[in-house]
Amino acid sequence: MTGFVCATCGQYHDELPLCFGASAPALWLSLPEAERKSRGELTAEQCVLDDKHFFVLGRIVLPVVDGPGPFVWLAWVSLSEKNFLRASELWHSEGRETEPPYFGWLQSALPYEPTTLSLKTSVQTMPVGERPNIVLEPTDHPLSLEQQHGITMARVQQIVEACLHGTRLPGGPCAAP
Repeated sequence: MTGFVCATCGQYHDELPLCFGASAPALWLSLPEAERKSRGELTAEQCVLDDKHFFVLGRIVLPVVDGPGPFVWLAWVSLSEKNFLRASELWHSEGRETEPPYFGWLQSALPYEPTTLSLKTSVQTMPVGERPNIVLEPTDHPLSLEQQHGITMARVQQIVEACLHGTRLPGGPCAAP
């Protein structure tokens, strides 16, 4: 499926993106913009705030049961200082994917009810050049269920429409990568 007629705006969109994500952790986005640089650092892959909050950007992969490939949420996860330092130490090391998963808390407000903030996760380091894989703790949360069981292309279109048109999206978590 390359394009679709949007149920929100009625227009034809040329492609159906299979990846959206948050530009920064929710805690970073909650700060006044003037305070951000003095309180921490945000890069494309990592964030440190107040020398006590540590985040990495990873991928939540949702299998698409009737489509060409998975849908991916790029999302921020908080790690303990110890795990963040370990992940940073191995950031450019071959074989880092053999590292045991790190426990994390999801820190991206994705367009789900109830909120996705603070869902328990397991963060698996991937080979150099790939973002970590985020696996949600199996629960009855809609995002966890979608990761466990997959979604349809119709659901992908629903997500894309919400992201393109800002429907129920606090803090702009649907930036295209």
